[in-house]
Amino acid sequence: MIDRSDAIQAFLADSEWQGWAQTPLAVDASARRYLRLYSDLGTAILMDAPPEYGEDTRPFVEIATLLHDHGFAAPRVLAHDPFEGLLLLSDLGKTDFVQWLSQAPSDEAMLYRSAADILLGLEKVDPPSHLKCMTPTVGAEMVSIVGTHYSNASTDDLCVQMHHALAEFAPEPSVLALRDYHAENLIWRADQTGDQRIGLLDFQDAFIAAPGYDLASLLRDARRDVSLTVVDEIIDHFAARTQAKGPLRTSLACLGVQRNLRILGVFARLVTDIGKPRYLEFMPRVWGHILEDLKDPALADLRQAVMDTVPEPSPRKLAELTP
Repeated sequence: MIDRSDAIQAFLADSEWQGWAQTPLAVDASARRYLRLYSDLGTAILMDAPPEYGEDTRPFVEIATLLHDHGFAAPRVLAHDPFEGLLLLSDLGKTDFVQWLSQAPSDEAMLYRSAADILLGLEKVDPPSHLKCMTPTVGAEMVSIVGTHYSNASTDDLCVQMHHALAEFAPEPSVLALRDYHAENLIWRADQTGDQRIGLLDFQDAFIAAPGYDLASLLRDARRDVSLTVVDEIIDHFAARTQAKGPLRTSLACLGVQRNLRILGVFARLVTDIGKPRYLEFMPRVWGHILEDLKDPALADLRQAVMDTVPEPSPRKLAELTP
C-alpha cells in the first residue's frame, strides 16, 4: 500500500477535522481502508480509496445519498475529494451485529428481522437505471471466477446450469441490492427507532438484482453462522411481505449458490494473488452454505454441475492455495 498520509493531511487541512486523532478500522477485501477520527467534539470516518488501485468513491456517495433521501441510516458525506479518493463520513456507531450479538445472543432474531425489514423497504426504492443488472446471463458469468482462481477448471457447464437456475427461479433483476449485506456491515443503533436502528455500510458495489439477493447475503454469511431457527423465521417473515414472486426458498437457494460460488473464487484470488491468507478460514463455511442451498430438489442439475467442477475446501485443497 502506498503512503497516503500526505494526501490525507492535505484533505483535512483547514477543516474542522484537522488535527483530530486517528485510529485504523478493520480492513476489508478491497484496497480501501478506513480511519476513525476523533476529538472532544465527536467522531468521523475517513474512507481512503486510492484511485491508483482502481478505487472510486463516487458510487458510494451516490448510493449513500439515495439511501439517505429515502430515510435509511447511511453515512452523511462531510467532505469529498473524488480525485484523491478521500471521503469523510458521519460515524454511525461502533457496534455491528457481530459485536452486539456476542454480548446479547438472544437478540439474534430481532436484529435479523430488522435487517430483513430494511430490505423490504429497499424494494420500494427505484434504483438508478445505470447500475449493473444481475440478469441470469450476468449472474452466470459472475461465477466463472471460481474456476479461474479456485478450481483451476473449466466452468462452462457450471455457468450454463447457473444460467438455467437463475432464469427459472430469479429471472428479473428489479430491486436495489447493496450486495455486501451481512452482519459486519450492519451497525446496530439500539437508541434509534425504525429504519434508523441499522446503520448501512459498504454499498459502493450496489447493483440491481432479483428480490432476495441481499437476504441470501445476510443469511448465508461467509463470516458468521446464523442459527437455523432464525434463518427459517426470517425467510417466513420476508416471504409474507416481499414483492418477489414464485417459490421464495428456491429463489433464495439459487441466489445463495450464485453468490457463494463467486465468493469462493474471490477469496481464493485474495489468498493466491493478493497475499491475504486469512480468507482461507472462511472457505469451509462458504462451501457449507453452497451444499445447504443445493439440497433443494429443484436445483438438482446445478448441484451436479457444482459437484463436477468445484472441489471441497478440504485441508489439502486449502494447502494448495496457500502461497
